[in-house]
Amino acid sequence: MKNLKNIPWIIIKYASLIFFGIVAVLPVITCFITAFKTDEEYNTTSVMTMPKNWLNFDNFIKAFTTANMGRAFINSVIVMICVLTISIIVGTQLAYVLNRFKFRGNTFIRNLFLFASLLPAVAMQVSVYKIMSTLGFVNHLYGYIIMMCGTDVISIYIFIQFMENISVSLDESAIIDGASYWQIYWKIILPLLKPAIVTSCILKGVSVYNEYYCANLYLMDKSIRTIATTLYTFVGPMGSKYNLICAGVIISLTPALIVFILCQKQIYSGITQGAVKG
Repeated sequence: MKNLKNIPWIIIKYASLIFFGIVAVLPVITCFITAFKTDEEYNTTSVMTMPKNWLNFDNFIKAFTTANMGRAFINSVIVMICVLTISIIVGTQLAYVLNRFKFRGNTFIRNLFLFASLLPAVAMQVSVYKIMSTLGFVNHLYGYIIMMCGTDVISIYIFIQFMENISVSLDESAIIDGASYWQIYWKIILPLLKPAIVTSCILKGVSVYNEYYCANLYLMDKSIRTIATTLYTFVGPMGSKYNLICAGVIISLTPALIVFILCQKQIYSGITQGAVKG
């Protein structure tokens, strides 16, 4: 009888999972279908109508060449490497200080990071743009890189919680052997933080790679556009080429999707090991 009573709840549970799964995947499916349609097919058929030729890659070639996506990929890679390198170095050092050194204001600084993560980024763009404009960072790739190197609160908390599992006795033994705090950080803490660093790099890297708002706001020159802003090429006053836009979306989505599929084990394990203890 108990099993019979649970059947309706099981049906509701799986039905809701299937429904929300379809809702999440449906935009990707429609984008994939549209990417293979010609201009005539897109204008005369519905969104879910299948294209006549699945081997038509003209939209992908045209999107890649017209939007200069090759250069955009290079710009995105440059930004991502610089941002990840600086963010990981700064983030791990901040986590090391906040975790290993107990000083007045330690809790206050942690709360400041938490408070900063609650502020909407869009609400601060007026003041940020004023600062960027005054410093001459607007429409320069290095200025965008410096702005994107802002402290990643989630990564810092992952580093801090992961560092809780690293025994303090390692630090004490190194100090007895004559090691400095910098040597302890560089030769002991940093290598042991490798799982957390991999997780942070993947999460931060995908975020930087897909970032559109700030890239569109601060990088107006076509030669320094990132991959996320190149799709704006096919939007104009005479209409939008959505079949080319969808082809560009598939091209730009593919590298991030491959990285996520190959590294999803590291992502989940890193987040789990860096989770707050109950």
